[in-house]
Amino acid sequence: MKAIEVNNLTKTFDHLVAVDRISFEVEHGEIFGFLGVNGCGKTTAMMMLATALNPSSGTATVCGYDIIKERNKVRESIGVVFQRLSLDVNLTGRENLDFHARMYHLGKRVREGRISRALDLVGLKDRQDTLVKHYSGGMQRKLEIARGMLNYPKVLFLDEPTLGLDVQTRRLLWDYAKGLNREFGSSILLNTHYIEEADYLCDRMAILEEGKIVIIDTPEGLKDSIGGSLLSVKLSQGSNDDLWKVLRQVNWVNKIEQHDSWLELSVKSGGTRISEIVNLAREHHLVISSIDEHKPTLEDAFLHYTGKAIREDQGDTSELSKIRRARG
Repeated sequence: MKAIEVNNLTKTFDHLVAVDRISFEVEHGEIFGFLGVNGCGKTTAMMMLATALNPSSGTATVCGYDIIKERNKVRESIGVVFQRLSLDVNLTGRENLDFHARMYHLGKRVREGRISRALDLVGLKDRQDTLVKHYSGGMQRKLEIARGMLNYPKVLFLDEPTLGLDVQTRRLLWDYAKGLNREFGSSILLNTHYIEEADYLCDRMAILEEGKIVIIDTPEGLKDSIGGSLLSVKLSQGSNDDLWKVLRQVNWVNKIEQHDSWLELSVKSGGTRISEIVNLAREHHLVISSIDEHKPTLEDAFLHYTGKAIREDQGDTSELSKIRRARG
């Protein structure tokens, strides 16, 4: 039995298909990510798996429980940190955790022990009696993640957990999430549009585009899939179309794409090919003004598979708007 099993899961809002027949599995103890731009379906997919939304079609199980027929069992088995903060800012940190623990019917001794440990883990023990409205954004996120772990969930859902935080705080939360994964063995499903976050945290990930899963692989597998090296070529004389026609005939060029005034080449061994590209251009009376070679990054892979760049200022706010409108 997998931690999560999804088959052709679909969600439509009126005539808009937000999630389009996605299928994937998450292993026990795995950190699995959804990587995609604003509105690609990440939040909608997670909300269905967390039983906050009903699917339009398809099936899914979390910890072996059907998300429709056994939703209470699913809820007992998961922890959730959604994109929008849901803390009571007029309660203290400890009071927020205590209220949540009571909802899981944890006895007083167990409840107090888990709350103290959670506050220790996130470094908020000295601020436990401070009202949450006086917490920084990073402290609030830490408290939300701690709250999501109080029931020791088998699966933890993290929807853009570091959205809007500074780089230093973001990295602290990444390390905390990894520590929770190691200590409790919880599977984690992460939604993110941060390339570095996905690369650092995920064992495997799915790239989402317009509600569909484009590809699933490890971060390294995604990088390797687009070639051993990437070359960026810019001409000072001649046409990119002319150079493209020349290079597409070469068997060591895997793929050619044009971005603005640059040609981006995926090649099998970039470092040994620069002089060959320069010579080929010269033979066809084309003059190269700039050429650069680098190893593929996860951002390169995302661009390769979606044709889009991903920006750090993107979140899934449009998805949340769709969901709110659908609920009336």
